[in-house]
Amino acid sequence: QVQLVESGGGLVQTGGSLRLSCVASRNIFSLYGVSWYRQAPGKQRELVATISSAGGSTYYADSVKGRFTISRDNAKKTAYLQMNSLKPEDTAVYSCHHTELGWGQGTQVTVSS
Repeated sequence: QVQLVESGGGLVQTGGSLRLSCVASRNIFSLYGVSWYRQAPGKQRELVATISSAGGSTYYADSVKGRFTISRDNAKKTAYLQMNSLKPEDTAVYSCHHTELGWGQGTQVTVSS
């Protein structure tokens, strides 16, 4: 049973922007933190950003700090990852993770040079 569904990935040029969404199917979404991870071909999965249950606390990997913004709307059971100033090295499958709901299926982000 899929409990998290990501969307918003795609192909974008260097310097472009994308906004990823992660929609949950259960209200328990609001009770726990959410993280975005990414995995590029041949590389280990990397934590990109995390947001606390109420959204008051965030964490970013150094590689995306200042370019990506994580947010959430608990009324919509949705987490977002706004990605600006994209670079080719940001190319990866991006997945959201929720402490109780597990993993989404992932969405591909490709940044062309």
